Amino acid sequence: MNNLKKKYKKVREHSVAICATLEVEDYVIQPVADVSPPKWHLGHTTWFFETFILKAKQKDYKEFDPQYNYVFNSYYETIGARVVRTDRGNLSRPTVSEVFKYRKYVDEQMLSFLEKLDSDTEVAKLLELGLQHEQQHQELLASDIKYILGHNPLFPTYKAIRSSVHNSVNTGDIRFEAGIYEIGYNGFGFCFDNELGRHKTYLDKYLISNNLVTNAEYLAFITAGGYSDFRYWHAEGWDWVKKNDKISPLYWHNINGKWMYYKAEGLCEIEMNAPVCHVNFYEAFAFASWSGKRLPTEAEWEVASDHLNWGERWEWTSSAYLPYPGFVIEEGAIGEYNGKFMVSQMVLRGASEATPDGHSRKTYRNFFHPSQQWQFSGIRLVG
Repeated sequence: MNNLKKKYKKVREHSVAICATLEVEDYVIQPVADVSPPKWHLGHTTWFFETFILKAKQKDYKEFDPQYNYVFNSYYETIGARVVRTDRGNLSRPTVSEVFKYRKYVDEQMLSFLEKLDSDTEVAKLLELGLQHEQQHQELLASDIKYILGHNPLFPTYKAIRSSVHNSVNTGDIRFEAGIYEIGYNGFGFCFDNELGRHKTYLDKYLISNNLVTNAEYLAFITAGGYSDFRYWHAEGWDWVKKNDKISPLYWHNINGKWMYYKAEGLCEIEMNAPVCHVNFYEAFAFASWSGKRLPTEAEWEVASDHLNWGERWEWTSSAYLPYPGFVIEEGAIGEYNGKFMVSQMVLRGASEATPDGHSRKTYRNFFHPSQQWQFSGIRLVG
C-alpha cells in the first residue's frame, strides 16, 4: 500500500495546488449549469473516499458531517438524495474553510486506514478508482476556474496549468491502409470500464493530419463567414449558433478589430500558430465541412495515435459515445460511473494541457455533449 499512499497524497495535494491563486469568493461561483464551484469539486472528491472506502471498509468510522452526503453526492442514485447540480452555486454552507477541514479530516483518516491495511485487492481497486476520479475533477477544476474567471469583466490572471504534449517526429498527413484493426484497452494498469472490450473493427483507407487545427486556420473559417452559412453545420448545430448568437470559439473577443483570447495570463492577443481551443462538436464539424474534410472516428484516432502529436487538446471525433462489445455495467454505485451516460454524447480522444500527469492513454474515451465548449477541446482532420 505504500505506493498507493504516496500517490494518494500527491493527487490530493495537486487538487489544492490548482486552486492556489483563487480568492475565497472564487470558490463559490456557478455561472452556468456545466460549471461547478471549485469548493464543490474539493468536497465531492473527498466525499468519494469517505463514502466508498472509509464508511464501507473502516470499522466504527465517524463521518465528518452526515449532511455532506446530500451536499457532495454528484449523480449516484444508489447513494441517495443530493443537491440538484444547478443549485451547487447556491450553497454558502459548508464554507470554504469547512471544506478544507473536511479534506484534512478525511486525508488523515485515509492515511491511517491505509497504514493498518496489509493488502486488500478490493480496497486497492477502489482507491485507484478514487484517485483517477479526482484527477478527472482536477481537469474539471481547471476548466471551471477558467470559465468563472474568464467571464469576469476584469479578466483576472490565475495559476497556469501545464502542457502534456505527446511529441512525435511525424509531420503533415499520415496514411493508413484499409484493413482490420483492434482497439480498446489491452494492458495491466488502470483503465475505466468503457475502455474494456478490445475488439476488431474494419477501417477504410484514410489520411489523418498529424497537426491540430490552429487559431489562424480557424480564424480563416470565421473570416469566410463560417458562422453565418448554414451549409457547414448540422441542423442542431445551426440552431445552437442562432440561438446563442455565436461568432467564435469560447474566450475569443474581437476588441477594436483585434482578436483576443482569455487564458491564465489574462486577456492576450491570439497566438495564431497555437491549436484552436474551446470549440464544441458543432464547431469542429462545421470547420471540417468548410475545409472539405471530416473528423476522425474514435477507431481511426486510436489506430493512428502512436504516430500522432497529441496531448494539447481533447480532440472531437465523429463517434457517438456507445458501449464496446461485451460491455457490462457493474453492480452498485460504482456501476453508475460511465455506462449511464452512453446517450447524446460524442467521444473525444487524447488529452489536454489540463490533464494531470499519468492520466492519459490512447484508449481513454472522454465524452461530452456536442454543445459544450468549456473543455480544452480542439480539432484534428481526416482527408
